[in-house]
Amino acid sequence: MSVPRTLEIPAGVIVDTVETKRTTHAVHRAEAVGERLGSVLLIPGWTGSKEDFTPVLPLLASLGYDVVTFDQRGQYESPGDATDDYSLPALAEDALALADVILADERFHLLGHSFGGLVSQSLTVDHPERVRSLSLLCTGPGALGDSPARPLQRIVSAIGKVPLLQIHELREQGIKRPAQITAFLAKRFTANAPASLKAMTQHLIDAPDRVDEVAATGVPCWVARGENDDAWPHDVQAEMARRLGTEIVILPSAAHSPGVEAPEELVDDWRAFLLAH
Repeated sequence: MSVPRTLEIPAGVIVDTVETKRTTHAVHRAEAVGERLGSVLLIPGWTGSKEDFTPVLPLLASLGYDVVTFDQRGQYESPGDATDDYSLPALAEDALALADVILADERFHLLGHSFGGLVSQSLTVDHPERVRSLSLLCTGPGALGDSPARPLQRIVSAIGKVPLLQIHELREQGIKRPAQITAFLAKRFTANAPASLKAMTQHLIDAPDRVDEVAATGVPCWVARGENDDAWPHDVQAEMARRLGTEIVILPSAAHSPGVEAPEELVDDWRAFLLAH
């Protein structure tokens, strides 16, 4: 879960709702400033939302990119029904359908954060001709897995039986945050469609490793994590980068959510890769 430092919408960021042939998405976006270089699509992670990337949007726009991030199906302000398909390929198709509507370019730069990295890998494998480059941020080659420190299976079992607010409050127990942020996190978590949250949590337990398939597409890849990232093990992320033909970039000022913890650092380190492709 990413924790925004502020809920203020920066100048140049457009709050929007976009209907596609598949569903409706709540969107934050920004338009390129000056010479336009291309398009960027950012996919947020588990229990996250478009707000996880809001500080990044004007920075990328200032480099010349149209940039879009969104709540995935059933996340926060995007609707989701109990009967919807929340498989990784289906979520990838949702992202592509959004790109078809809102991005001017047939091919776009794609970044997935955490769980969003699994969706991004699926999109890249299934539609490599559409992905100009793939960037994987604080994510892994497949499932994160259940553990005593991260009891994901307990969350899966509780969803539908225990109120989402109660699950959220147990996760936040003992953590002190500014009141506005505390209220936002509770609102966001409880706004998730239970079926969506349950499916995404299950994917974190058992998603397959598709990195070799990603590598076989030939799509250029960039891999980064915060120095203090506490999700996928650091050696697992480094090995994923090696399998993708690159080296992992370490962001010293960030932990698991560079988009809100160190947006300037993230864009500074990512910039050369984007411009190269």
